[in-house]
Amino acid sequence: MAVEEVKRRGTKVKEALIESKDQRWHCRNRVTLVFGSNDIEQLDTYVYTKDSLEFKTVNFHQAKSKAIEEILDNSIDEFYRGHVTEIHVNLSPDGKSVTVQDNGIGFPLAKIKDVYTEFRTGSKFKDEEVDEKGFLYRTLGQNGLGASATCLTSDIFKATIKHYNSKKEQTYEFLDGALKIKKTPEKSFKGPSGVRVELTLAKEVYKNQVVDKELLRKRIIDLAYNNPGLTFYFNEEVYMYKKGLFELATRIDPKTAQQLGAETFDYETTNIKGAKVKAKYDIHVSTTFDNRSDDKERIISFVNSTPTYDGGFHHDKIKRVYINAIKEKLERTAKKDKLTLVDNDVLAGMTFVIGIVMPNPRFESQTKRKLVRDTLLEKAIDTFMADSIPKFIRKNPELLEHIMERAKSRQRLMDLKDASKLAKKGKKQRVEKLLDANERKDRSKCSLFICEGDSAIGGLRSARDKLYQGGISLKGKPMNVSQASIKEVLENQEFADIMSSIGLAIGQKVEPKTHDLRFSKIVFLADSDVDGGHINTLLTNFFFTFWPEMFEQGMIQIAKAPLFEVITDKGTIYCESQNELEKLKSRKDVKIKEIMRNKGLGEMSPEAFKHVLNRKEFTKISTKDLKKSQDMLETCFGKESQLRKDLLIDSEEIDVDLTNIIAGVKADKKKAARDARA
Repeated sequence: MAVEEVKRRGTKVKEALIESKDQRWHCRNRVTLVFGSNDIEQLDTYVYTKDSLEFKTVNFHQAKSKAIEEILDNSIDEFYRGHVTEIHVNLSPDGKSVTVQDNGIGFPLAKIKDVYTEFRTGSKFKDEEVDEKGFLYRTLGQNGLGASATCLTSDIFKATIKHYNSKKEQTYEFLDGALKIKKTPEKSFKGPSGVRVELTLAKEVYKNQVVDKELLRKRIIDLAYNNPGLTFYFNEEVYMYKKGLFELATRIDPKTAQQLGAETFDYETTNIKGAKVKAKYDIHVSTTFDNRSDDKERIISFVNSTPTYDGGFHHDKIKRVYINAIKEKLERTAKKDKLTLVDNDVLAGMTFVIGIVMPNPRFESQTKRKLVRDTLLEKAIDTFMADSIPKFIRKNPELLEHIMERAKSRQRLMDLKDASKLAKKGKKQRVEKLLDANERKDRSKCSLFICEGDSAIGGLRSARDKLYQGGISLKGKPMNVSQASIKEVLENQEFADIMSSIGLAIGQKVEPKTHDLRFSKIVFLADSDVDGGHINTLLTNFFFTFWPEMFEQGMIQIAKAPLFEVITDKGTIYCESQNELEKLKSRKDVKIKEIMRNKGLGEMSPEAFKHVLNRKEFTKISTKDLKKSQDMLETCFGKESQLRKDLLIDSEEIDVDLTNIIAGVKADKKKAARDARA
């Protein structure tokens, strides 16, 4: 089928202009392709202080930073090859001129112009090259772009090469991006060989020639940590670290810093020509942990001394293996506590310092901020983590405990949010079991009696002051909240009804004078027996766990039901205990006609109920020391049974005034502890 004729054009069409640009033009006008962003960006990183470091957001100029780093990287490559022991860096007072000098072996003088003005010129293109032991070389630069791109984007670029083998030196000065080139004659030199580069970046390219001193210092110190034994001089400062990146971790936090591991892995592989070669991978991981922080984890990582700000394969692999190992270790405990661990539970507060040295690393771009996958590195990391993590876990039981506590806190927070929603919903719903007070204007005058059983609520119904007294009944013993999650408490119908009746919400504090509750007094009314005492302690545990301030405000009270109704010649006398009855019997001014023993609230006469309810004051459950009371309730109701056993043995030495008040008698501490047991 013939192609349709295009709509008739004019007699003459303007064609696209085809141009050819040289390397200098392309590099200066498309510097972002080589060095990354040429604008100031916000970078979350760290800077070094005198003895520590500070995590902060800095103004970071990627292209300008990378232009300087390319010269430093060339010196580091010479260190990898065993030729450099010192690197000197100087920044001029105005911040515009940077000098980098090493004591390496230099390179042939005939190649100076090509190295600094021509792309794809260098000594590290052949990925298959090996050292004298048959290992692939490990380098920072591989593309032959960095040094020449820096030169072509500089106003002044002065390079002095002292070549070790020829014992000759020569200086080239490249001006205005190498538009003008000056050179000195070759001459002999004495002293150390090496390379010295002095440069001033081009204002036309970078807009601002000033190099950030703080970030340049950071880069130099980073390099010193990554290359133990290599000495750096920066202006008047000297940096050299023998223990490498572990010292960086101790600088972050000397108390918690520990080395997860530092290992070297040798693998036999083939190069691009199919010949057998060896590849060496060094992996170092150190950690610090701040148990006060819930911040996201921090990862400081390097590949062949280059900071991988954007992470990449090594980040993701090490982090995922670490998370999975911790979760697997805590799986049984989490299941027992009905918790689901999330990644942030494991990682929050952690800082990882990762160093990888490997042959032929591949990055997503020339900026080298993100590493791509390498199969041998993956194998090395798997082996490294399998060796290191079990030892790390054994050494850090307190870390595992903190992770579990964080998971519980997170779950608790989620449950508190649910509790708040349910509380709002509950205030609008009618509680079927509630015998409400009729007062509408001033609910601060109202009291809620929490009764043991439906029979008790029946007695309360006929004897109460309907205007100010309400009641709600319990069915059996309430839940032990110390061994339940907030979710389980919320799902407990009896506690849900009590909270809705009063207007309470778990997680919302009851503030004096400002709280909007439907009852200002909560009164426990249970049988005067061991079971009744147990119910009172469980209710106390419920309110004290979630609203301890109600005890400080005197809102939680207890009404003692009379155990005996004694008919005498002077009327009916009510005795709350056997001791009171015996004292009554010993009185000579009273003649006892009949004694009726109440097994429970359901057997009390209407008069007895009125006697209880007509009291102006009930016993306030209070405590002198909130912390001690919390500890006591945890002992009595918590999951650790040994604490209760110890209490029974050593109870004479323990202050349990809160438990005594709940029991309603000045009983000995051992009996109070026994009655309070879950």
